[in-house]
Order: sequence, then structure tokens, then C-alpha cells
Amino acid sequence: MTRQRASRAEDDDEAERRGSVLLPRLDISPLRQVVRRLLAALAVLWVTVLLVWLDREGYVDDVDDHVSFLDCVYYTTVTLSTTGYGDIAPGSDSARLVNALVITPLRVLFLIILIGTTLEALTDRTRQQWRLNRWRSALRDHTVVVGFGTKGRSAIQTLLSTGLTRDRVVVIDPHPQAVKAANAEGFAGVEGDGTRSQVLVRAEVQRAKQIVIAPQRDDTSVLVTLTARQLNPRIRIVAAVREEENAPLLRQSGADQVITSASAAGRLLGLAMLSPNASSVIEDLIQQGSGLDLKERPVTKAEAGRSPRECADLVVSVVRGHRILPFDDPEAATLQLTDRLVVIHHASRPSPETEERRGEFR
Repeated sequence: MTRQRASRAEDDDEAERRGSVLLPRLDISPLRQVVRRLLAALAVLWVTVLLVWLDREGYVDDVDDHVSFLDCVYYTTVTLSTTGYGDIAPGSDSARLVNALVITPLRVLFLIILIGTTLEALTDRTRQQWRLNRWRSALRDHTVVVGFGTKGRSAIQTLLSTGLTRDRVVVIDPHPQAVKAANAEGFAGVEGDGTRSQVLVRAEVQRAKQIVIAPQRDDTSVLVTLTARQLNPRIRIVAAVREEENAPLLRQSGADQVITSASAAGRLLGLAMLSPNASSVIEDLIQQGSGLDLKERPVTKAEAGRSPRECADLVVSVVRGHRILPFDDPEAATLQLTDRLVVIHHASRPSPETEERRGEFR
């Protein structure tokens, strides 16, 4: 019975640990922590010595009726350590007032610094809970990434290159090493199975703007998609699958976009064999932030009513409603203000919509 209770308690602790949110934190070496505490303790010590030295006339020494600087250091050390031999004591009203209002709080601070390791262990969970509550209250319209493998990391790097900040990304992964790696890079992480609604809720999927699903298995992608869509009907879901035959199932499950990783890599390999330069251009287009970028943007007011060929960027397609029209489609000959454009844009040049906003601001 005792073994069963111990095993059940270990299982509960493991489940609680695996479902918890880990926020990024600055790791400090133990030696550095000890040095910092010693310096803080010495600072408190010498501040107290200075206070006693400046008011030395108000102290009484039973040995020679004279308080020297060494006596001040001696009195400070025995006072802050709460030893208190009593051979040197405050005699005047000002000295007693300084002891009551200043030196006593410094004594408490000195003791706190000395036992800081113990207090830190006792208060670490409370501090973490306070950080977690503050993080939850401020988290809105963020991005959740399920799977911190090669695909998940690459997706995050692409999003960061477009202006997304690290504090707006939450990583979910069942492996503790992956979550620690995400923390080391500045992302909040949840260790757990993304198919479980409890894990997704801890990542605040119900308030997220978008979710990237990139696990190792296609069936996991389907289950995560179903769970995420149930928790947040308005969330944008982009999922990756290995096998192309599973892509329709993911779309039926609620994914807005499905990327087939295996076939996409195979097509790039084939293109590299047939046309090496073309494959280099494709690689540059999908790598955001450098060289040429393939991006989607709205039609600006200056572009409305014009032809796609008159745009500053090279227009590849025109998105009108739920249809994607090629740039040479007769229906896309005249751009509408409600259209969106898929364009090839140079990363070093400001986008037309940015220049339009600057013009309105001026």
C-alpha cells in the first residue's frame, strides 16, 4: 500500500511538471550568486560602520571610554550578527534612534543576505507563480508552436524576421530538452502532449492568434488540429505533415494551411537537379529577411484601379476573396482595394504599405 501511494504521488508530480509552463529566465552560476551575496553583505556591513563612525560620540565603550574606528567595525560585526556582547552600546538618544530605525533594518537585511539561498528556495515557487500570473494576464494574440524540432524552429525564425517578438511565442513539446532549449532562446515553453486540451489551455491557445503545428507524426498533427480548433474556433492553424495523403484529413480537421514537408523537400531536390539556379532563388524567397522575400500584403490606395504590372513589387498572384488569381488572369487586370497581393519584394526596401502609412502620418 505504501509503495502504491508513493508511486501515485510520483505520477502526480510528473504530470504536474510535464503540464507546467516554463518561462525563460536568466541562469546565474552558483559561484556568481555567492559572490553577489558576499558583495551585498559587505556593502551593508560598511554602510553600518560608516553610520556608527559618524555618530561615535553617542556610543559608550566600557573598556576605555573611547570609540575608535576599529571599535566601530567591531560593534558593527557583533551587532549585525546578533551576537551583542554589550561592551559597546549606544548611549545618546540620537545613537539609539539610529539603531532602532536604521541599523536594525540593516541587521535584518544582512541576515537575509546570509541565508539568501534558503530563502530563495522557499520563495522561488511563489516568485515563479507571480511571473506566470503576470505573463498570462498580458498574453493576447500570440503564436503557439507545437513541436520545437527543425520545422518548428525554422517557422519561428521566419516569424521573428517579420517582426514578431520572442515574448509573443509559446512552444509546446513533449521532450524536456526541447522546452529547455526554447527557454534558452527566450521563448515560454510548455512541456507536454499537444494533443491534450489541458496542455493547449496552459499555452493560452484559446486567446492565441495563430498556431503552428509541426510534430514528428502526422496523426499527432491531426489530433492537435482538432483540439486547437475546438478550443479556439477563430485561431489560424498552419500544420505540417510528412505524407501528402494525410493533407486532406488535416484540412477536414480544421487546418487553414497544410504544408507537406516530405514532398516539398523532394520537389526542391528535383528542381535542384534540373535547374540549380532556380532552386537557389526558391531557397532565397522562402528565407525571410534577406535578399528577395515572397510575401503577402494588401493593395495600397495608390495601386487600386491599376494593373498588377504597375505595382512597385513584382506581383505573382492576386488574392480576391477565396480565390487566388495568377498575375496575368484577365479578372486580375484591375486591382481592387480589398485584394491582397502575393509579391516578390526586396528585403532591404520598405514595403509600399509602409511608405503609404508614412505618407499619411506626414
